[in-house]
Amino acid sequence: MKGMRKNIALRFLALYLVVAMVLLTLPTQSWAMFIPSDNPAPARKADLNSIQRTLETEVVKQRLGDFGLSSEEAYARINSLSDQQIHQFATNLDSIQAGADGVDALIFLLLVAIIVVVVLAATGHRVIVR
Repeated sequence: MKGMRKNIALRFLALYLVVAMVLLTLPTQSWAMFIPSDNPAPARKADLNSIQRTLETEVVKQRLGDFGLSSEEAYARINSLSDQQIHQFATNLDSIQAGADGVDALIFLLLVAIIVVVVLAATGHRVIVR
């Protein structure tokens, strides 16, 4: 009787893990829309403001100084870029900020640890946390 309950629990756990893995691999929702091309100046201005805020941080100022550039010289060089290059640079700023995707990785690691503990407990192993 005890073996049958354990077998049913393991089957339920396996089914749950299969469904969870399938749901985790589904693509996220995305939106497609037209980009207005009649007035690119506001977008360029917003991108330049984002870049300037980043250039004003102490860490970036120090790194620019290490390369022999001041914030003003870097900003002058950025102004010479095309609208598309400035937009690409501004959108990539989030990925170079410290800790940009750390929360997602932490949540993923916690979920993996919980799943491992549940599987070990379901298979009869003792889980000891020190």
